[in-house]
Amino acid sequence: WGMPWSETDMSKERVRFVLEWEKRWNEGEGVVNVSELCREFGISRECGHKHVRRYVEAGRDLGAVEERSRRPRTSPTAMEEEMQDLVVAARKAHPKWGPVKLRGWLKGRYPGEAFPSASAMAALLKRRGLVRVAKRRRGVAPVGGVTAQFPECVAPNNVWCVDFKGWFLTDDGVRCYPLTITDAYSRFVLRCECMLAPDGKGVFPAFDSVFREFGLPDGIRSDGGPPFASTGAACLTRLSVWWLQLGLRVERIAPGKPQQNGRHERMHRTLKLETEPQAHLRAQQRTFDLWRREFNEERPHAALGNRPPVQVYQPASRRYPRPLLHPEPSEWSHAARVDNDGFIRF
Repeated sequence: WGMPWSETDMSKERVRFVLEWEKRWNEGEGVVNVSELCREFGISRECGHKHVRRYVEAGRDLGAVEERSRRPRTSPTAMEEEMQDLVVAARKAHPKWGPVKLRGWLKGRYPGEAFPSASAMAALLKRRGLVRVAKRRRGVAPVGGVTAQFPECVAPNNVWCVDFKGWFLTDDGVRCYPLTITDAYSRFVLRCECMLAPDGKGVFPAFDSVFREFGLPDGIRSDGGPPFASTGAACLTRLSVWWLQLGLRVERIAPGKPQQNGRHERMHRTLKLETEPQAHLRAQQRTFDLWRREFNEERPHAALGNRPPVQVYQPASRRYPRPLLHPEPSEWSHAARVDNDGFIRF
């Protein structure tokens, strides 16, 4: 009788306890030394009185001493079913986003609505089987890495970042080299263009287009590969010379130090996770355009206070000095050429 309940079947021990109590109750004509009985069963007097009380109140029903659920009758902080469905739907729409980004995205779409914390959303997604446990990466401190990656980047258009993401094959077997241009301060993706080769042939029109739409930045950061840099004098290329002529600061990261352009590389990781190879280049470009719109206008960014980049970025005040267009002879009675000083001589 002295064996603790934790080492035997608790349900059976409770039944034996109340039956022994009832036996002694009958033998003692209503007098039972509950303290002695509890010592024999190795339990506290509070526990013994509790089971006797439940047994008597249930009319000597042995089912009253079975294990009861410890779940609270009410949960004032529990998430309502409609809110759970909303969080689950958001996760299915953005399966690569974590609870922090999902909460920021939901707050943007439903202003004024009170949403649960990110930890509560994480627990809900885990219960629904919508969380994949990723392997923890072992952090390695970079040797000789920069301590401040963008010390001069304090406003939009201080620094633009450019690079080619690793190539891949579309379904029709064509190599695609995505050219990406971002604003380092706001993380705004200015361009994500499909290229057939990582050379200057397609980069010049892309930058001409982005300069016309967003103006000129203060500087452009790239790696040391072509077409951004070369092994010639001052590592210049036709592209970087053009940037210098426009008055831009040309920055290059050290060889083998992609962390010096970490914000851009982090965007590449998201691009790879959230897009897949398509049937052909035109379909691939449509996929990139849709992804760029979502990344800029909907996806919250932790470094921006869970705001999307479009709420932070502003076009540059420096306008792009495009060359003057020559008039067509059919549209002018007297066609003339404009010289370098902007004069037309008749």
